[in-house]
Amino acid sequence: MDLLVDGLSNYSIALRISPTSFVPAPLGVLLRTVLAKLDKEIRANRAEVTYDELPRVSGDPDRLMQLFENLLLNALRHRGQTSPRIDITAGPHAEGWLFAVRDNGPGVEAGDLERIFQPFATLHGADRASPGLGLAICREIVERHGGSIWAEPHAGLGCTFFFTLPAAP
Repeated sequence: MDLLVDGLSNYSIALRISPTSFVPAPLGVLLRTVLAKLDKEIRANRAEVTYDELPRVSGDPDRLMQLFENLLLNALRHRGQTSPRIDITAGPHAEGWLFAVRDNGPGVEAGDLERIFQPFATLHGADRASPGLGLAICREIVERHGGSIWAEPHAGLGCTFFFTLPAAP
């Protein structure tokens, strides 16, 4: 019940993002903050997280940290038999910046690629404690920042979550 209440609270906050609160946000600093917060879980899973130098974007720093936290937790919780590997990259894109968060988990079937972003959607049923809101929150955060988010599977070799964000002015 606590997970559901926390998830609904975070989803509600994501729905209220206002562009008036946007500032130039240094994503490298925000990601390192999230990695420090998740250090215990990363070490417990023997996960390896690598990342490129990340740009500044225009956005709400708290929600952008939440975006990275949800994507990292998704990769840690939906892992395969081996230790998780998570690679975060960024590059210029027509809409500003294109980010990729790739993991080596079990992946997502092509037919579920849209469903995983819906509120309360879970692919693994009751075997994992989750209200199914993490990726829905990610979608709200990215879209309210003027970007888009999607996933691409890698046949049994994990999944890559892509998202775009406008560059900082």
